[in-house]
Amino acid sequence: MRNTFGHIFTLTTFGESHGAGIGGVVDGMPAGIAIDMDFIQAELDRRRPGQSRITTGRQEDDVVELLSGVFEGKTTGCPIGFLVRNTNQHSSDYENVREVFRPSHADFTYTEKYGFRDYRGGGRSSARETISRCVGGALAKLALRELGIKVTAYTSQVGDIAIDRDYWKYDFSQIEKNAVRCPDAEVAKQMEQLILDVKADGDTIGGIITGVIEGCPVGLGEPAFSKLHADLGSAMLSINAVKGFEYGEGFSGVGQRGSEQNDLFFNDGGHINTRSNHSGGIQGGISNGQDIYFRVLFKPVATQLRRQPTVNQQGEDVMLEVKGRHDPCVLPRAVPVVEAMAAMTILDHYLLNKTVHL
Repeated sequence: MRNTFGHIFTLTTFGESHGAGIGGVVDGMPAGIAIDMDFIQAELDRRRPGQSRITTGRQEDDVVELLSGVFEGKTTGCPIGFLVRNTNQHSSDYENVREVFRPSHADFTYTEKYGFRDYRGGGRSSARETISRCVGGALAKLALRELGIKVTAYTSQVGDIAIDRDYWKYDFSQIEKNAVRCPDAEVAKQMEQLILDVKADGDTIGGIITGVIEGCPVGLGEPAFSKLHADLGSAMLSINAVKGFEYGEGFSGVGQRGSEQNDLFFNDGGHINTRSNHSGGIQGGISNGQDIYFRVLFKPVATQLRRQPTVNQQGEDVMLEVKGRHDPCVLPRAVPVVEAMAAMTILDHYLLNKTVHL
């Protein structure tokens, strides 16, 4: 089982949803980076359960403890170990799925692959594993902050309710002012009501998160394997419930011609610039200095509070009625996870780029 992300800046994660805790080890973190524990905890607070009426009712403080790699408030260059303890598990809620395969979950594939599974909350395949990603992402953000690189994500669509694709139209300071994490306050109200309606019906709904990376220098990414957009896509597709990834114009540009899509270069006061950014800040797999923007599609949560037909491990037909506390829509809590994966990818490529020239 592979549990490590990255090339030079790496994150190895451990833990299960209903185990003692979730943790990890970050290696390759540059030395001398000032550690802001309030910032790291705030990033976890954005992901934690029970933060609003449109998220799961599970109550976890998700307090992170750094175990190594930091001295007198700065990184030492050594591996940074960390731990977040689980404190509010209701494992009995999952007793009825001990031998039952929940539709569209990892239960069947996990059992077939490993011959055994932790049925409590999905075990290792639970989205609670993303706690480790948020810690790793927070550390990466602290390093990127010193480079002038900023990573932002927000909810841009829930079900069929969407805001404009043009990210530059929005004030990112508004994102954290509503439970949905959408920069358009009026549309956010519609999204929240839709999620509440779906929740009341015992159902779930998906949507899209938009990510924007500002201040990225020219030259990150490789021309063949490890293209920057390929690694960003791989990072996003490793997040639970993600079904799709696009960057730049993406699928919406399929109806346009090359003459409309090309980003024309011009001399901007001695600096080479482009008159548009249809490429999404990446050309030939390498960052070109423009904003990198992308969209991540999340499916409706697989866990339904409605009765559903399925089979058990013996292949017998059964009816399943799931118990427990679950998100009707993962997007609000997934926003910081998308940012974390993007931040770690960019920092990893920044450090990789340091190996190009003598």
